Amino acid sequence: MTAAQLGLFLAGLLAGTGVFLVGVHLLTSNIEQLATGKIKDLFGRIADKRVINVGVGAAATALIQSSGVTTVLIVGFVNVGVMNLYQAAAMIMGANIGTTVTAQIAALSAFPITAYIQILAFAGIMMSMACKGDAWKKTGFILAGLGLIFVGLSLMSDAMKVNRDAIQRLFETVDSPLLLLLAGIALTALVQSSSATTSVIIAMSVAGLTIGSGGNEVLYIILGTNIGSCVTAIMSSFTAGANARRAGLIHLLFNVMGSGLFFVVLLCWPDFMAVTFREWFPAAATQVAMFHTFFNVVCTVLFLPFCSWFVKLSGLLIREERTAQAQTCLDERMLSSASLAIGQLEKELVRLSDTAMEAFRTGYRSFERKDQTLIGPTHQLIDQANQISQAIVNYLIRLSAQSKLADEQRISNLHNSLGDAMRIAEIADNVTKYTQRAIDNGLDFSGGVKIELDGMVMRLEELYTLTRRAVLERESGLLPRIDQAEDDIDAMRKRLIDRHIERLNQGECRAESSGVFINLVSNLERLGDHLTYIAYTVQV
Repeated sequence: MTAAQLGLFLAGLLAGTGVFLVGVHLLTSNIEQLATGKIKDLFGRIADKRVINVGVGAAATALIQSSGVTTVLIVGFVNVGVMNLYQAAAMIMGANIGTTVTAQIAALSAFPITAYIQILAFAGIMMSMACKGDAWKKTGFILAGLGLIFVGLSLMSDAMKVNRDAIQRLFETVDSPLLLLLAGIALTALVQSSSATTSVIIAMSVAGLTIGSGGNEVLYIILGTNIGSCVTAIMSSFTAGANARRAGLIHLLFNVMGSGLFFVVLLCWPDFMAVTFREWFPAAATQVAMFHTFFNVVCTVLFLPFCSWFVKLSGLLIREERTAQAQTCLDERMLSSASLAIGQLEKELVRLSDTAMEAFRTGYRSFERKDQTLIGPTHQLIDQANQISQAIVNYLIRLSAQSKLADEQRISNLHNSLGDAMRIAEIADNVTKYTQRAIDNGLDFSGGVKIELDGMVMRLEELYTLTRRAVLERESGLLPRIDQAEDDIDAMRKRLIDRHIERLNQGECRAESSGVFINLVSNLERLGDHLTYIAYTVQV
């Protein structure tokens, strides 16, 4: 092969690979955005049953056509405590099965129908340009991505066919199993996609090229791609907590052990490919794709009973941090799926509300007992609420920049609810001021007044319990009970103030206490309003 021929070959191969990767990106990103609700439902089905979790992992990956995205989401869920490591281990195994769907699609390039599938590249882009609806545009991009995948595979195959003899002589000299395994690892780590590497191998098969003597050599590369595919999840887990890093390590351990086991089997059975897949399937491309699926299914069946062993080993290799990190439901890995990110934001909003309510409770105890020592802890909780609020704001800004129009209403409601939660923290701060004023002015309230205030606070706690359930469970059926609780609190405010005015007229209360008492009761009524506003976010 001359230098000019080599240049043309590399140009054609790289162009085909580029078109293929663009197609995969269009397909994956748009399916992911269209299917985020379904992905959320799938991940919502996580359970303690390993087989179910394998199915969820496989289905989610097959749906969005990327094991990298799925494993990154799994790492994110583990990081925020939504999923434990036992569930994650099974789902990662399922994701490995789901990712083989891309290779099965690529294997179709060995059949003549692919010439017609390539037309989807034109039809899809025309559809996205002509349609106004967001869903229709994304559907067009999905079709265009599918068409580009086959255009890229065709370009790669054509480039190889032109220089078939020279390339064949080159690949015939590569027969070292270890070298082929390492090549698969390196190529996949470089492009961060096992599907891309496997598809290049399939394009070679379509062009009639073989690696080494045409025996098991091609399978060693496939084994390497499975190890290389762990890079994405491992890189994603670097900045996460210990459990998230363990999830990335479990992915690596599973693939390394599976590849190692098959590596030994293939070494001991030199004609494995000849007597199995080459006998069962006529097309070389299908043989490679089927082995990829077979490998991951067999490894899952073998290792699924040992999930707990993988979890324990990852715990031994990655120790818990001595300095505990602040708990949060927010994880940047979720930003790629708006529906999942919004679900986590709602949980973080509840965490903020919990902190603000705890600040209020501490402030109210300070007022009730006239205890200045509780004012400091109240302010600490308020500061903590401010930090959580700022983190939510930053996360919302990043999510808004890449969210769909359909998600904007929920994002807008979250912004509003964030303000309501912070008003609770402000009310807690107001209560500490009333405490200080009562102490400075020597104000006392009768036992009967305190009982009435406690009754109002108790009703607020019941309202908060209902609000919390409504947001976490998205249960709009609780709204009538929430409205009733809010009406009761409004009535209590009016009754408390009326009775206070009666006591003032009868000389039973000091006039100086009016400012503190009336403001306190009004703040309690406002707290009920803000809780109700937060609860009504479930209506979207």
